[in-house]
Amino acid sequence: MTTALDFDAVKTRQQVTWASGDYGAVAALIHPIAELLVTAADLSAGARVLDVATGSGNAAIAAARCGCVVTGVDYVPGLLERGRQRATAERLPVAFVAGDAEHLAHPDGTFDAVLSVVGVMFAPDQQRAAAELVRVCRPGGTVALASWTPQGFVGELFRTVARHVPPPPGLRAPVEWGDEARVRELLGGAVGDLRMVRRKFVFRFGTAEEFTDFFRVNYGPTVKAFEALPEERRPQLHADLVELARTHNRASDGTVRIPAEYLEVVAQRLADPA
Repeated sequence: MTTALDFDAVKTRQQVTWASGDYGAVAALIHPIAELLVTAADLSAGARVLDVATGSGNAAIAAARCGCVVTGVDYVPGLLERGRQRATAERLPVAFVAGDAEHLAHPDGTFDAVLSVVGVMFAPDQQRAAAELVRVCRPGGTVALASWTPQGFVGELFRTVARHVPPPPGLRAPVEWGDEARVRELLGGAVGDLRMVRRKFVFRFGTAEEFTDFFRVNYGPTVKAFEALPEERRPQLHADLVELARTHNRASDGTVRIPAEYLEVVAQRLADPA
């Protein structure tokens, strides 16, 4: 299904997308997801940890608080710089380096734990990205991921945007990383003790319009979707996102509380067969 895709071209567009807006502002909202994942991974002090598609460093910083030796890798320089600023402010020794989730520049088995929080899920070549996660993790080490689910709010947000600005034909949806069966396909026989738990993060805003405006200004995929549309079609996308937020709102006090489901995955890297 994906053999005709030019993955490099897709990644080039993705880099521009994630560099637009201010993903650091979005990451600041969802930082609790990283803290929960690091707790679930049960990292040891001194463990060598890699945070793949680190963005502004949520999982990297959470792991550094556990006394781990942490590297965060991403292909957006501005987000790496934001991560450095955060780690410096908290006096946490995190190494932030430029890199590609599909071509990690580390030898086999370098890390005791490999993490990614709503990051590696956006790599266009899912199978290659999954193989890289496993490759750089030592046998017996931990692979831990958090990914938005297809059925959850963010999955519906992506589908709403795609109705206005379709993704490249044949590109597998990032939210497939939030499907248990797909995770088993991707990680395959390389991991054991595979534990998957569906959790919810709650977005909190004053109004549905405030939510939509925040994502329109800060979240790269919606920033670029609005830019791709002719001026006269942008109000309809805005209205559809406002309606989506209202539909998923669970608050009864006049504000907005939107539960967004994600899949938490923790697995152990198996030894390579002899």
